[in-house]
Amino acid sequence: MSGKRQDLQVVTANRLKDGAVVWLGAGGQWFDNINAAKVFAPEKVAEGLADAADAVSRQEIVGPDAIAVTQAGGEIVPVRLRERIRAQGPSIRPKVGRPITLFEDAA
Repeated sequence: MSGKRQDLQVVTANRLKDGAVVWLGAGGQWFDNINAAKVFAPEKVAEGLADAADAVSRQEIVGPDAIAVTQAGGEIVPVRLRERIRAQGPSIRPKVGRPITLFEDAA
């Protein structure tokens, strides 16, 4: 046995104010770090989704969903690649120090 539980879930959504990926933590708070998320057994995840539905009605978040995760080395790791990308942040980062040009000058 690898010591990893494969049946765990966390609740994720996007914060309505800025679109950031957030995770449901203790006390119904939303965090932008997956390791602050409350981990649910499959039979308990409905409680987290109910908290998320309340947050939707308060217009705090949009698109809540329960996703499968594992716990390894004290970290929460999403099972699906899509969710790992969401947890790590944008996969394309701007080049630091390079000026951004929106339009080329017409000569």
